[in-house]
Amino acid sequence: MKKESDEMGLELRGLKKILGGRVIIDDLDLRVEQGEMISLLGPSGCGKTTTLRMIAGFLTADAGQIMLAGKDVTQLGPDKRPSAMVFQNYALWPHMSAAKNVAYPLKIKGLSKVEINEKVEAALELVKLLHHKDSRPGQISGGEQQRVALARALVQEPDVLLLDEPLSNLDAKLREKVREDIRELQRRLGITTVIVTHDQEEALSISDRVAVMNSGRIEQFSSPQDLYRHPATEYVATFIGSLNRFEGELVDGQIRSGEGIVGIRPEDLVIAQNYIEGSHQGTVELVIPRGHFYEIVVRRHDGLFRAFMNENVPALGESVHVGIKKSLRYHNGKLVA
Repeated sequence: MKKESDEMGLELRGLKKILGGRVIIDDLDLRVEQGEMISLLGPSGCGKTTTLRMIAGFLTADAGQIMLAGKDVTQLGPDKRPSAMVFQNYALWPHMSAAKNVAYPLKIKGLSKVEINEKVEAALELVKLLHHKDSRPGQISGGEQQRVALARALVQEPDVLLLDEPLSNLDAKLREKVREDIRELQRRLGITTVIVTHDQEEALSISDRVAVMNSGRIEQFSSPQDLYRHPATEYVATFIGSLNRFEGELVDGQIRSGEGIVGIRPEDLVIAQNYIEGSHQGTVELVIPRGHFYEIVVRRHDGLFRAFMNENVPALGESVHVGIKKSLRYHNGKLVA
């Protein structure tokens, strides 16, 4: 099932969609390499699912062009595109066995019974569910249902795999396990994959690159590491991870009035009981256990600072010194070098 191609996996050119008289997607460009796994990440209403449905062909673009595996598919229906989609609710037929659910798209294409059986067994083996081929969706777990839906998509041997919030129906522990399985399978098959999610941890842990969306546009499309350490806009900086955000400027380790925004990641703060160069004194107002680390909230004369610590944690009410190792500066919403 591995796809080998020098063609671009996916390209969106000037994509636009209007729904109910409102612009949902506005002049969106995106290029995904063949074999790459990317996430469309953003809050509800940002346009990520609308974009995915246009790629799949379930919604028609009002303007722009969609290229899949080097082919212009803008005017083609879902059944004519070299893509397959796993829906948020899995969309499995409850009266059909796992094998029959996986076989359904192949029957629609008119493949022979022998060929269908071979492909279905291979797909179920791929997702480690061959032992459940005769089980109905109601007889297997949520994670196993998700893998049946994934097998049904993979059995079609698509050039591009589309996943719409595929893990949202699973509990936290199972979600972590299944996303690791999906990532391992995607790498093994080398299939171009687009996943829609509002869960930043999911997007950052599973993707080669992440497109952060806001109001129908892509704010930044970068590696998870680049998004976190070098967010190109104030929106991305506040959406990805935790951020101490201050209006003004950073001067000699203090927040002073001025134009722009200062952003500081919690791990870029140093909390010490004794003075360190460039630090300023404050008082611990909150100590919040977060499992393997503590979140410490310190009030200085220039604002509240949140830091992450896992050792030498100060006590509530203790006087400490707060130093800043690194900061981000934004003007008119854009990162200033």
